[in-house]
Amino acid sequence: MLRFIMQRVLLMPVLLVVFSVIVFALVQAPPGDFLTSYAATLASSGSSIGETELQALRQTYGLDKPIYVQYLYWMGNLLRGDLGLSLEYQRPNAELIGERLVLTLALAAFSFIFTWIIAIPAGILSARHQHGPIDYFFTFFNYIGVAIPNFMLALILMWLGFSVLGISVTGLFSPEFEQAPWNLARVADLMKHMWLPAIVIGISGTARLTRVMRANLLDELNKLYVVTARAKGMSEWKLVLKYPVRLAINPLISTIGWYLPQLFSGSLIVATVMNLPNIGPLLLRSLISQDMYLAGSLLLIYAFLTIIGTLLSDILLALADPRIRMRG
Repeated sequence: MLRFIMQRVLLMPVLLVVFSVIVFALVQAPPGDFLTSYAATLASSGSSIGETELQALRQTYGLDKPIYVQYLYWMGNLLRGDLGLSLEYQRPNAELIGERLVLTLALAAFSFIFTWIIAIPAGILSARHQHGPIDYFFTFFNYIGVAIPNFMLALILMWLGFSVLGISVTGLFSPEFEQAPWNLARVADLMKHMWLPAIVIGISGTARLTRVMRANLLDELNKLYVVTARAKGMSEWKLVLKYPVRLAINPLISTIGWYLPQLFSGSLIVATVMNLPNIGPLLLRSLISQDMYLAGSLLLIYAFLTIIGTLLSDILLALADPRIRMRG
């Protein structure tokens, strides 16, 4: 087991280097740079900036250097633990990300817990009552959850909350707590607003995982070891939970690799629509303004979370399934 984990841990630095090259290339792919976008923004507002000033700023920010030099400069800072300076905000990227990190992690944790608490029992009940009322009930809502985009669901709930209940469901805080220091009252207000964005972000993942759990469990329930256990008089629920569920849950564990960074972003469009102060809108703004160091840092964090999520999936799969641990 230890060797199994070490092999994957040793592979992480290589993957991070590969991802860093891909991320920097993607950030640099659009034509122009941050100063090009900045000049266009000034022109649209009726202002302007001279070519001499643009060249001076380009030299100041190192944008006049070749792409590979900019990449090496960025990687050098990352190896020293420095995420660089945001060109748009003129603040350290670590500070900008840190301000939103707590709320991002809290929202991701709520969404993840909601997804797994609902998806696994729903998938088990749906498979155990195949073609029955319970199965049709969950299947109906699974199709809705998969078919409706998260941002559309957010807009519907926002409209219903405002038109029917007369309340605003955007953001994570009441107006009086948005800029308040952290205390018990602010935490309580956060908990009061957290549940709705967590459901909106987690609903599509819940629907997909429920369908996966149902399909896998139906495959297991028709195998000979289940038939044999039933023939020996084993209790039905004890049989289902002890053996088929343990095997059917493996594909769900393997989804952590891609689901973790998706939760961390807070579903970028949903976060923008619902005005959530997490990482998603910050990434969107950095991409629009071509703030390459901020965008590159955020995308590299997502890549790192993908690697960590895959590692966690491998470890949990090895713990859940002895066949993976004993394959040698």
